[in-house]
Amino acid sequence: MTPKTIYRCPVDGTSEPTESLTWHCPACGGPWDLDFAPTSPVPLDSLAGRVNSLWRYEEALPLRNPPFTDSPPTITLGEGRTPLVPLTDTVSAKLDFLMPTLSFKDRGAVMLAELARRLGPDRVTRVIADSSGNAGTAIAAYCARAGLPCTVYVPEATSPKKTEQIRAHGAQLNLVPGDRETTARAARAAADELGTFYASHVYNPHFLHGTKTYVYELWEDLGGRLPDSIVVPVGNGTLLLGASLAVTELHTQGLIDERPALIAVQAEAVSPLAAAFHAGADDLTGLTTPARPTLAEGIAIPNPPRARQILRAVRESGGTFLTVTEDQIRAAQLDLAARGLFVESTGVACWAATAASPPPPGRTAVVPLCGAGAKTGVAPTAP
Repeated sequence: MTPKTIYRCPVDGTSEPTESLTWHCPACGGPWDLDFAPTSPVPLDSLAGRVNSLWRYEEALPLRNPPFTDSPPTITLGEGRTPLVPLTDTVSAKLDFLMPTLSFKDRGAVMLAELARRLGPDRVTRVIADSSGNAGTAIAAYCARAGLPCTVYVPEATSPKKTEQIRAHGAQLNLVPGDRETTARAARAAADELGTFYASHVYNPHFLHGTKTYVYELWEDLGGRLPDSIVVPVGNGTLLLGASLAVTELHTQGLIDERPALIAVQAEAVSPLAAAFHAGADDLTGLTTPARPTLAEGIAIPNPPRARQILRAVRESGGTFLTVTEDQIRAAQLDLAARGLFVESTGVACWAATAASPPPPGRTAVVPLCGAGAKTGVAPTAP
């Protein structure tokens, strides 16, 4: 019998069933991991005939495995299967800004909405989320699809275009005075209320198992292989940790021979993980890095809860951290727009880093273009 999937704390081993609404480890307060591994490989040769969404990788998704095997997923907006297009001879871009809500966060949001739906209205009376904009928009949209009441907490300085999108999906919007950390604390204070499902893209690992489909799509599109390096923006690390999960699964199943390097990108203005990595630290504890305003608002996270996991994943892959300046972000956004790709300022960070530090000759890389430019407009120039 296949064992049931459970939440497990990566720090102290505390566990809870995935049917639980406990959103963090009750012992240490940290985020959960999911005690899950695919029991059979994703069959590359038969994918063409499957549903054209991320649910096509059913063998790799926890919501298609115990304890949920008798309940096929019903929530979808056709997310995933985004185009892969060349930027140079060695660098390609995956256009995740073409997702239904115009950002890659749909990959994880669909998993959380499906999980909340399955827990049922007797247990889940509302869904809450906190975000700098894109994750909140995605959660609001997929809760609307699932018929779930939703409240989204965002910093009061969030782009009006993102807050308008959240409201349009019918979610209650709470504008929180202060920064991203203050917003997260406000949402977590509400998360323990009876009947609340905390759709946290940071604390709930189902989100990471949604973002890992980014790499499964690369593997499928490249005919059963991966590029030499996968470049990802890192704030809370949800795309990077999802990529790490997918690479491990594909390698363990014998579906790839070599593991690609994970190249993590942060804005120089808010780069605590890059500083810790280059200092040889395993965590952010004891390190102080000043944070300044940045155009890359989506990755401006001074204290990511999964910092230790992010640093370990990059090191174990043989990758590194790169940082980009505000001028590089502006230039990269305009460069992509000149190539026909209008991407928000956070979403261009990886192209800015790769353009400055291209892969060695004969090596390939893929960058994600994570959010649409329509969400924030063109990055302003310095006065």
